[in-house]
Amino acid sequence: MIITKKRLAHIVFESDDWASKTFDIVLLGMIFGSIFIAILDSVASLRAKYGEIFFVLEWVFTILFTIEYFLRVWLSREPKGYIFSFFGMVDLLAILPSYLSFFVLNSQLFTVVRALRLLRVIRILKLGRYVAEAEYLTKSLRSSSHKILLFIGFVVTVVLIMGTFMFIIEGPQHGFTSIPIGMYWAIVTLTTVGFGDIYPVTPLGQLVSSLIMLLGYAIIAVPTGIVSSEMAAQKRKDEKAQANNSCPKCRFSPINLTDNYCKNCGEKLF
Repeated sequence: MIITKKRLAHIVFESDDWASKTFDIVLLGMIFGSIFIAILDSVASLRAKYGEIFFVLEWVFTILFTIEYFLRVWLSREPKGYIFSFFGMVDLLAILPSYLSFFVLNSQLFTVVRALRLLRVIRILKLGRYVAEAEYLTKSLRSSSHKILLFIGFVVTVVLIMGTFMFIIEGPQHGFTSIPIGMYWAIVTLTTVGFGDIYPVTPLGQLVSSLIMLLGYAIIAVPTGIVSSEMAAQKRKDEKAQANNSCPKCRFSPINLTDNYCKNCGEKLF
């Protein structure tokens, strides 16, 4: 059975029939398999024992990914557009580390780059459909930027004051050798991480520590509330603009509901 170029392109780029879904499943297996091998190869004891096997498997995956990459370039309607697209660059980065290892002695550095192969899962699982929803988050962060900056300023002030207090209260004899060390402790405590490398010993220091711990929960909750309220407001604003057939930013009307951007100000519409 001869597979035409059109049919092959459908299998590679789509996922609406048995053949294309099978291709996606096999590709997913290859991606996770290659990442798993890279993880195991980073363990010194396993690399010493199974290094040759890992090397062979990595090259098997690399060759398969290389074939798939050039197949996508050949099947694309606009090869140049695919090569310089986001996913095209990700596909290229999926195969470059192995080839670059010929020229760089410490090839273990490329393990981080190999991890970028996981980004290919976004395309295979069609997670890109949720990018539009992320627009609300981007707009909300932009709208609430002044509030967030004010909040960050407040946190920095609290950290500075508490760090200074702990330096005065506890002193070098208890590990608080300087104000920056006290600020480091305040940040760790405010974020409820609590490494335990430095801790207050005096009753007054423990009281201040307790207050900072309680304040930490509020500090975590505040930015969440700011962004959530802005997201809700942004969504209502966009829905109202869509109902009124106008741009949510400049109120230009009427707009074409099929347009992605406002003709007047360039704002992303829907």
